[in-house]
Amino acid sequence: MAYNVKVADRVREYLAKSTDKNIEEKKMFAGLAFMVNDKMCVNVSGDNLMCRFDSKRIEEVSSKIGYQPMVMKGREYKGYCYVASEGFQTKQDFEYWLNLCLSFNNEAKSSKKK
Repeated sequence: MAYNVKVADRVREYLAKSTDKNIEEKKMFAGLAFMVNDKMCVNVSGDNLMCRFDSKRIEEVSSKIGYQPMVMKGREYKGYCYVASEGFQTKQDFEYWLNLCLSFNNEAKSSKKK
């Protein structure tokens, strides 16, 4: 699946001005992942965002417009979700999702390097 270049540009611009941490882009999860300090932070998949967040905030996060649980091979992944485009049309909503991901990034564990 291709990713929406305009959404990726929005993410790229926001991360560049919002953090001084190391940002790297990688193609993964059938989209474009934005790695912050070597940890997957947010991904653009099709027209959607795939967000990584503190699973303790699931009640708050799941009540947001556009929220979709992340299910792969029949398994729901805790601390990850998809956000349909209607959930981040406004600047305020877009920043909510990106800040959610950035705030968890400090606590998130990085994947083991192979």
